[in-house]
Amino acid sequence: MRGAARAAVGRAGQLWPRPPAPGPGPPPLLLLLAVLLGGAGAQYSSDLCSWKGSGLTHEAHRKEVEQVYLRCSAGTVEWMYPTGALIVNLRPNTFSPSRHLTLCIKPLRGSSGANIYLEKTGELKLLVRDGDLGPGQAPCFSFEQSGLFVEATPQQDIRRRTTGFQYELTSRRAGPDLHTLATPCRPCSHTEVLLAVCTSDFVVRGSIQNVTHEPERQESAIHLHVSRLYRQKSRVFRPAPEGEGGGWRGRVSTLLECGVRPGRGEFLFTGHMHFGEAWLGCAPRFKDFQRMYRDAEERGLNPCEMGTE
Repeated sequence: MRGAARAAVGRAGQLWPRPPAPGPGPPPLLLLLAVLLGGAGAQYSSDLCSWKGSGLTHEAHRKEVEQVYLRCSAGTVEWMYPTGALIVNLRPNTFSPSRHLTLCIKPLRGSSGANIYLEKTGELKLLVRDGDLGPGQAPCFSFEQSGLFVEATPQQDIRRRTTGFQYELTSRRAGPDLHTLATPCRPCSHTEVLLAVCTSDFVVRGSIQNVTHEPERQESAIHLHVSRLYRQKSRVFRPAPEGEGGGWRGRVSTLLECGVRPGRGEFLFTGHMHFGEAWLGCAPRFKDFQRMYRDAEERGLNPCEMGTE
């Protein structure tokens, strides 16, 4: 294998490993060759958060692997006329190197022309196959100073192709690889509810005004009237117009398969921001939450304090 790698360096710009055969993923040699071929030069983003480039540049023809370095926790990659491959190195300077991170990728609408892999400890894992994911879907996985390997798929006419995706790094833990951060369609346990109150990006008390379904995105939008705002990291919930009795209103998203419907009563809504949208986490009825909170408080098990009246 070392001899093959040395030979690849001697023919940089001429040799490109064949696309991986269908199956569990490409062999580690593919990554090794890609790193060696792309090591001669690097293409830096202009703002360190997002990158936009073309596979038809003179430099891209000379060496078939481009290196991209990004230093932010969120941004966008757009690759027009994809040929060869990109290695996207994510090294955010907003997190401690020892901190656990979760990386999510959301393909842009109309993205096509390349497969996206996670490079981790010398191996490649397929994350997004060309044409597989529709809009609104975003795989998430554990990220430990890894990188993304974006390989163009063979095309007869690349002029109509653009591969693009948003990326987002957070300190929230995902489940197994390829787990999404969207709401699981099941009730939260008492422990999960109490932890959600302490760690969620938003915590509000309110009622469901309406639910609209978006089948093409496999999502449902829940329109809320909020009577009490405990916490929000971004302005998802805004003051309601005069004549609506005060409070706030806003919308949160959940999976279409959860089958959410409008209902009576007040709930405690918690959740996280995901690519600029509020996604629902735990949402117990407010009376049930009060009972959980008081029971945990009596036993000294509350992870944080919150007003429940």
